[in-house]
Amino acid sequence: MARREGEPHRRDHSSFRLAAYAVCVEDGRVLLARYVSPEGQSTWTLPGGRVEHGEDPFDAVIREVAEETGCDAVVERLLGVDSRTIPAADARAGVEHQNVGIFYRARITGGRLRPEPNGATAESVWTPIPDVARLRRSSLVDVGLALARSLPATGHVPPVPVGGLIQH
Repeated sequence: MARREGEPHRRDHSSFRLAAYAVCVEDGRVLLARYVSPEGQSTWTLPGGRVEHGEDPFDAVIREVAEETGCDAVVERLLGVDSRTIPAADARAGVEHQNVGIFYRARITGGRLRPEPNGATAESVWTPIPDVARLRRSSLVDVGLALARSLPATGHVPPVPVGGLIQH
């Protein structure tokens, strides 16, 4: 919307990110990546991340799995889309943040798990699904597992409550 003459200019106090995530489930285990924030906090999440400008999310998820885990992956199907808004008080940059995540079921086809070179992923591990509930994790893990479990026709599951071990 254009600003009318004489109206004060408003700064945008929000941020937006489009991301693609891989839900890799094999033999009752899910592949998780341990993200370490610049402040040193550790949180488990799904392999995945930002879709670069001009990049197809399908290609982004394959790239992100390779970068973060050292493994090659193929996408088997689209699981769904999740949109979450993180209030400014909880967001790292101090401004409201919206993350739109596209979730794909993916299968690992090769490579070897390793830390992300020069990145924020300290390790990736196959985790038994029942053990996930005891981990400090991103709510993205719960969303991805719910989508993989229920395969909703709409590609949408209810929001995951944040608190305790479940982080934004």
